[in-house]
Amino acid sequence: MARFAAGSGLLFSGSDWDFQMLSRAYDAIEAIAVEDLHLDVYPVQMEIISSEQMLDAYSSVGMPLMYRHWSFGKHFLYQQLLYHKGGRGLAYELVINSNPCIVYLMEENTMALQALVTAHAALGHNHFFKNNQLFRQWADAGSILSYLDFAKGYIARCEERHGLAAVEAILDAAHALMEQGVFRYRRPPKLSPEKQKEGVRERLEYEERSYNDLWRTLPAQSKDGQRDKSKPEDGAAERKASLNLPEENLLYFLEKNSLVLEPWQREILRIVRIIAQYFYPQRQTQVMNEGCATFVHYTLMNTLFDRGMIGEGSMLEILKNHSNVIFQPAFDDPRFSGINPYALGLDMMQDIQRMATEPTAEDRDWFPGIAGSGDWREILLDAWANHRDESFIRQYLSPALIRKWRLFVLADTASEPHYEVASIHNERGYEKIRSALADSYDIGANRPDIQVVDVDLLGDRQLRLQHKVKDGIVLEDAGRDATLRHIRRLWGYDVSLVGVDAETGAILYERNAHPEG
Repeated sequence: MARFAAGSGLLFSGSDWDFQMLSRAYDAIEAIAVEDLHLDVYPVQMEIISSEQMLDAYSSVGMPLMYRHWSFGKHFLYQQLLYHKGGRGLAYELVINSNPCIVYLMEENTMALQALVTAHAALGHNHFFKNNQLFRQWADAGSILSYLDFAKGYIARCEERHGLAAVEAILDAAHALMEQGVFRYRRPPKLSPEKQKEGVRERLEYEERSYNDLWRTLPAQSKDGQRDKSKPEDGAAERKASLNLPEENLLYFLEKNSLVLEPWQREILRIVRIIAQYFYPQRQTQVMNEGCATFVHYTLMNTLFDRGMIGEGSMLEILKNHSNVIFQPAFDDPRFSGINPYALGLDMMQDIQRMATEPTAEDRDWFPGIAGSGDWREILLDAWANHRDESFIRQYLSPALIRKWRLFVLADTASEPHYEVASIHNERGYEKIRSALADSYDIGANRPDIQVVDVDLLGDRQLRLQHKVKDGIVLEDAGRDATLRHIRRLWGYDVSLVGVDAETGAILYERNAHPEG
C-alpha cells in the first residue's frame, strides 16, 4: 500500500489506500469542516462495499436491512445490465440519513476519490440531513435503522405464515400507492424505536385476539337494542368528520379503515407508509442536498490542497471527478435529462459566497441583506437549515446566475400549435424566470392531489376519491386504472375517482373500480 511520506505533510500519495489512511483523511477533513465551515454532523459509520453490493443498494432504494420484494430484484438486474454494458456508471458513494450516518464507499475508488466522497457524503450530506428542518420534522434518523430491522423481520415472518404470494400482493398494492402514502401538510407523530416496537406488539396482539370485521359494519343501536333512528343514515357531514375526511394519505386511510384487511396486512401498509414518509424530504431537497454536499467537498478539498495536505496529482484527479459530477449537458445533447441538481445547487451556493464578498450594484439592489455582508458561512448555514428546493430558488436565484444559465420561460398553451417564449433573461424577465423555476421544484404542485373525500360504511361502502386537476393535466389512463385496482383490492368494495378542475370545480372525468376488477 502507498503511504503518505513522513514529514511531507501529505495525507496520502498514490492511488492505493488502507483503513488507517481513510481514518487519517477523515479526521483531517472533519477538522476543517467543523472549524472553517462550522458544520454540525452525526457520528459517521463508513462501510467499504463492492460494485455488486452498490448495485444491490441501488435496487433497495439505498437502504440497508430492506425487506424482500420482486421489484428490487428487477431493478437490480436492470442496473446490472446497464453497468456491465457501459451504459451507466455507479455512484462512488451512498449515504444513509441515519444516526449514526452510514456512508458506503466503493472499494474500487482511489484514495483521492475516497477523500472526495468522504467530504461529499460524510460531511456535506451528513450536515444537511442533521440540520435541515424538513428532515428534522419529517424523518427520524435515530430510529430508521431499528425500524427497518423490525420491518424486514416482520415481513419475513408474514411470508412464512401466510405465503409469499399473499404478502407480495399486499406489497404490490402498497408500493403502487407510495406516492399517495405520505402526509404532506400534517406531520406524522414521532415515536422512539422502543415505543414503536411496543406499539406494534400491543396492536397486533390485541387485534389478533379480539378483532372482528363484522363489528365495524353493524349500525349504531340505542340502549333498548334498536337502531337509533334519530341520526340520519346519510349524514355526510357527521360521517366525514368521524373519519377525518378529506384525507390525503391513502395508505394511512386504508390501514385504519379498510373492512377487509387482516392485522398483518395493515402492519405491512404501515411499514410501506413509514418508509415513504422517510423519503419525502429527500424528494423536496435534491438541489439543496446535492448542492450542499458538492459545495462542501469542493471547498474542503481546495483547503486541503492550499494547506499542502493533498498533492497536485491527487488534486487533478479530484477536480476531474468534480467536473464530471457538475457537468450540465446542453438541451440538444443526447445526455440531457433536465437540470443537473449538483450543478445548479453548487452554482447558487457559490453565487451566495460571491455576493457576500464581492457584490455588484445589481446584487445590492436584489439582495440587500446578503450583498457585501462578508458572512457567507452563516448565510449558507441558515439556507441549508431552513429551505427546500422551491423556496431556496425563489429566494436566492440571482439575475447573474439566470444570465449564466441562459434561462428563459416557455409558455405552452393547449390551443396554440407552438410554444411561445414568455420571458427571457433580462430585467423584465428575471422575476418570472425565478418564479417559474421555483414552481417546477414545488412537489406539492407537481404531484397529483388525490384525496379520500367520502365513504358510507353503513351504506354502499363505496370509497370516493377526488383528484383536483391543475392546469388541465389529467392522470395517464393505464396507470390510473391499474392504481385504482390496487386501491379496490385493499379496500374490498367499489372505488370511484372523480377528476375536478381545481379552479372551477367542474367535473372532468370519473372512473370506477368494481369487485370484478
